[in-house]
Amino acid sequence: MSSRRGEPNEPGEVTVSDDTVKKSLATKMYIEQHYSSLARDMRERRERKAQLEEEMEKRDLSEKEKAQRRKELGKKETDFMRSKRQRLSEKCFEKIRVIGRGAFGEVWIVRKKDTREVLAMKKLKKEDMLSKDQMAHVRAERDILVAGHTSPWVVKLHYSFQDVKFLYLLMEFLPGGDMMTMLIKYDIFSEDWARFYIAEVLLATDSVHKFGYIHRDLKPDNLLLDRDGHVKLTDFGLCTGFHPMHNNSFYEDIVTKARKMELKKITPDDAKTQMQMTLDLKTRRMKQKRQLAYSTVGTPDYTAPEVFLQLGYGKECDLWSIGCIMFEMLIGYPPFMSDSSTETCFKIINWKDSFVIPPEPRISPEAADLLRHLICDRSTRYDSTEQAMRHPWFAGVDWENFRETRTPPVVPELDSATDTKNFDELQAVFSDGEDLPDDDDEGVESADVTAVPGSGAQADFPFIGYTYRGGFDGVKLDAPGGNKATKRKGVEGLFK
Repeated sequence: MSSRRGEPNEPGEVTVSDDTVKKSLATKMYIEQHYSSLARDMRERRERKAQLEEEMEKRDLSEKEKAQRRKELGKKETDFMRSKRQRLSEKCFEKIRVIGRGAFGEVWIVRKKDTREVLAMKKLKKEDMLSKDQMAHVRAERDILVAGHTSPWVVKLHYSFQDVKFLYLLMEFLPGGDMMTMLIKYDIFSEDWARFYIAEVLLATDSVHKFGYIHRDLKPDNLLLDRDGHVKLTDFGLCTGFHPMHNNSFYEDIVTKARKMELKKITPDDAKTQMQMTLDLKTRRMKQKRQLAYSTVGTPDYTAPEVFLQLGYGKECDLWSIGCIMFEMLIGYPPFMSDSSTETCFKIINWKDSFVIPPEPRISPEAADLLRHLICDRSTRYDSTEQAMRHPWFAGVDWENFRETRTPPVVPELDSATDTKNFDELQAVFSDGEDLPDDDDEGVESADVTAVPGSGAQADFPFIGYTYRGGFDGVKLDAPGGNKATKRKGVEGLFK
């Protein structure tokens, strides 16, 4: 590109157009990410081979049996690589039902037409992601799902791809619904129930922290339940389509309004009155809660004060959110619930005056003490999940084998692989009153350098390398003739 745009070129000077520079940058990004992906695939392939050898040695298989397993693994690897080259589009999936909807996208239960696997498809509008400057958030969500594919606590990503207008994330379908549905149904949990679920939330959050991420938006809506009733985390990107409150403009606006408000300090003598007022408010708000979740407003009930004030924060902000979830499980409503997001924000910023544990329903001293170590100033708050796990309220918990040894309080009763009874009936549309475009507007999967029409090649820079193919299918490791020759999917299942 000439540094003297609009002026005559000097003899021998080469002029490069903006479009050429942008295309060159896009190609460079694509090549870098392509070879990075190849290196990762080769590393994981070597790891699977090494783990297979280790597992076969433990099982003391004969050389003939080992050769058979190596051959089967080789075929699986070939099939897996072939599947990764498959071009996907929305038309590869049969839509069954919408289970989630937001301002810029929706979540469908779908069935992949060739394999018949049931998945959850999250579909986001590129145009909205770009116009709201949410590209980094969208990419963060995809990246943590890829990084967390070995964790039993993170919703599993099977595929990600894009076409000209949309981004797609194809994840495992968790038919147990979400924790908000549980809270609406059961209102207040016993301490045993709350201890189980908070323990799983701590383990799940710990796994995310170990991947180098902070969730920042832990709330009941983002705690999904699998078919056995165990917790898995979702919604990692703080994407505007579902979490617009994480825009800087949202914080600046709501904090400015909140600071103009006044708050009466709540004393223990006021607790019963406050509790009754809050319960009345909860009754009204529960009717609107799902609608609010799908709007562009969001709810800040579980957000730490330092996140609102943009003072800088670390993993400890997730511990505040866990404390708020625990409070709602035991008391029946979030600790800072109000009529508006502004009032809620103000209560959170002024938590020292607004936070109170009511006398009813009565909770144990240990539970109350844990809440005070989570919902407190960041300087005295637990700053790691390990600290919270050591609290006396969790005495006797086997953290190492929790998921394998504990049965959830509620195990979903399912009629089929596509049973959605644990999800709300959704009637909402986009916040601007417009439905999603018809299928005719959707194209085949685009190359990673495809631009949004009319936006220029630079528009798709954040989406280069977005495509992902997961779902390695393992081999049968039990010896021939065994009673339980099981086939498990993925490294994490094959070599436990």
